[in-house]
Amino acid sequence: MRSSMPGVMAVAAVVLAALTPGGSFSGPDLPPGPNVTTDYDGRWLLARATWYGQPTGAGPDDNGGACGIKDVNLPPYNAMSSCGNVPLFKDGKGCGSCYEIKCRAAAECSGEPVVVVITDMNYGHVSPYYFDLSGTAFGSMAKPGLNDQLRHRGIIDLDFRRVPCKYPGGQNIVFHVEEGSNPFYLAVLVKFVAVDGNIVQADLKEKASPEWEPMNHSWGTIWRTDTVKARRGPFSLRLTSESGKVLVATDVIPENWQPNTVYNSNIQFSISTPCRAAA
Repeated sequence: MRSSMPGVMAVAAVVLAALTPGGSFSGPDLPPGPNVTTDYDGRWLLARATWYGQPTGAGPDDNGGACGIKDVNLPPYNAMSSCGNVPLFKDGKGCGSCYEIKCRAAAECSGEPVVVVITDMNYGHVSPYYFDLSGTAFGSMAKPGLNDQLRHRGIIDLDFRRVPCKYPGGQNIVFHVEEGSNPFYLAVLVKFVAVDGNIVQADLKEKASPEWEPMNHSWGTIWRTDTVKARRGPFSLRLTSESGKVLVATDVIPENWQPNTVYNSNIQFSISTPCRAAA
């Protein structure tokens, strides 16, 4: 739990009893669990959860996080966001993945699952699987009217399972060309990815080239490419999701592209999107 903001001082007081003077949870460090895959087998796993930021906020003060996604307080995320530890965050390649969570034993728990999206990282060792939730997400697991009481617990046990990400109808994948991009360096953030939620490989093709070039994973949901020869748009992007589904956004970044600019695509993953080897 990572906040010193006035709105969560009461929660901080509760959690201090579980903290060592150095600021980490007392008790033995627990190694991270295996990475959570896209099996979607419905099986519930055990985890622990804390929360940070404002009680009804999205977590980080800037409504962003280590995935690079901004405005997670707004639709379609609606502040239902979370940090993930190693097997959830996956060095950034877990960004955007979705999980159903429900708290297990606290009297305030509703027992009803809610869905959160991984938008930030937490390398805590309090559990093999560890969610550091937004205040909004943590409170949403409570019975009606008991949101604050549940948040006052500070740390709880929960059940979780990975689920396909669902976005409102008509929401396609969006690309953001990052600040600092130029003809020799192109960095692109990918967001609003349905189903798996995360991208494990991105490839770039210039209009004038028949070849696809693998991009490098930079951090979070950002993929980049560097070159000694100036590139010319438009650019197509090929995305591979964790389960191997592949989509191509043809000429999605135009010839006259600009850094710090959003480009909307006309593609989106679905359950029926085929898994195939990249051609």
